[in-house]
Amino acid sequence: MDIKKTIHKLHLWVGLSSGLVVFVVAVTGCIYAFQAEIKDLTYPFLSVEPREAPVLTPSEISEIAQEAFPEGHLHAILYPTKEKSVQAIFFSYGEGHDHYQTAYINPYTGDVLKLKDEYADFFRIVLDGHFYLWLPPEIGQPVVASFTLVFLFMVISGLILWWPKKKNLKQSLKIKWSARWRRKNYDMHKVLGFYTMTFALVFAITGLVWGFLWFRDGLYFVASGGEKFVEYYDPVSDSTQIYQGEVPALDAVWQKMNTEYPDAEWIEVHPPEFEGAAIAANANPDASTYWKSDYRYFDQNTLEELPVEHFYNRFEEATVAQKIMRMNYDVHVGAIAGLPGKILAFFLSAIITSLPVTGFLIWWGRRKKAKNKVKSSTTQKSQLVQA
Repeated sequence: MDIKKTIHKLHLWVGLSSGLVVFVVAVTGCIYAFQAEIKDLTYPFLSVEPREAPVLTPSEISEIAQEAFPEGHLHAILYPTKEKSVQAIFFSYGEGHDHYQTAYINPYTGDVLKLKDEYADFFRIVLDGHFYLWLPPEIGQPVVASFTLVFLFMVISGLILWWPKKKNLKQSLKIKWSARWRRKNYDMHKVLGFYTMTFALVFAITGLVWGFLWFRDGLYFVASGGEKFVEYYDPVSDSTQIYQGEVPALDAVWQKMNTEYPDAEWIEVHPPEFEGAAIAANANPDASTYWKSDYRYFDQNTLEELPVEHFYNRFEEATVAQKIMRMNYDVHVGAIAGLPGKILAFFLSAIITSLPVTGFLIWWGRRKKAKNKVKSSTTQKSQLVQA
C-alpha cells in the first residue's frame, strides 16, 4: 500500500507538471494525423491533368525550378503519380542560409504552379509544435523528449493505480454516467486511460526514438541482437572518371529507376550534395507510407551502384532491426495500418489530449473538497466556542 501511495503521489504531481506539454503534443498530433489527405483536398497545385505525353526530365525540371528560386539549393526532385505535380525541393540548413521551399511544377508543360515556403505551411507549424513546442529546436526538442519520457512513466504508473482486485475488474472498465460530474470525470480519466494505454506506449516509444539518441541506439541494439546503429551518410566514390553519358547523369539514374520500378507511386532523385557524393534515388511502392521504399545510390561519374550500411538501403536488403527503424514514423502516425490506422491514431490522440484535462479536474475537485472540509470544520469549532 505504501508503494501504491507513493506511485499515486508521483502520478499526481508529475502529471500536473507535465500536463500542458502532453496536451500540446497530443493535440498537435491529432491535427497532423490527416495532413496528407487535407492537403490533397485543399492544395490545388498538387494536382495536374494527366496526359499520355512524356514528362519532363529531372534536368529540365531542375532548370525551371532554379529560375523560379535562383538562390535556393536544390535538394531533390520528386515524381508522384501521373496526376500529381512534380516537386522540386529546395532545402538548406545552417550558416544563415536556411530555406525549405518547394516548386510545384506541371511535369507536362513545365508551368510553375506554386513556389511554396514549407516553413510557413500550416501543417509545418503544427509539426513544429509537436516536435519543439514552437521553441528553437535546440531547446524544444530535448524538452519534448524529456516530457515524452515522463509521459511513459505516467502511462505505466496509471496502469498500476488502475489495477483492481479481481472482484472489481468489470467495474473498473465502466464509466458510471448516472453519477455526479466528479465521479464521471474520475471514471473517464481511469477507463479511457486504460483503453488507450497500449497505444499511448507505442506513441511514446516511437516518439522517444527521435527524442533521445541513447534511446534510439538502445532500441536498435536490442532489436538487432547487439549491432551498433549506423547514422545516415552519403556514400562517396573514389572514381576519377568523368561522366561521358549521352544524357545528364541525374536523368540516367531517373530513367533507370523508372524502368526498374514501373509501379512505384513515387520516384525521387537527389543531385549530389557535394563533390564526389552519390546521386541518391528512392522508389516508394505505397505513397501513404515510407517504410517499404527502396533507397539506392549511384556514382555520379560511372553510375555504378554504391552500397551503404545504414537503414536507408534497398528494402530487400534491410535487416529486421533496420525495418523496425524504417517503420517508426508510419507506426507513430498510424499510417502503417492504412487509413483505418490514421483514423485510430486521430481518435487516440484526441483521448490522450483529454487525460491531462480530466486529471487536472480530479486534483482540483479534491483540493476544493478538502478546502470546504477544513472551512466546515473551522465553522463548527467556532460555533461550539460561541455556545
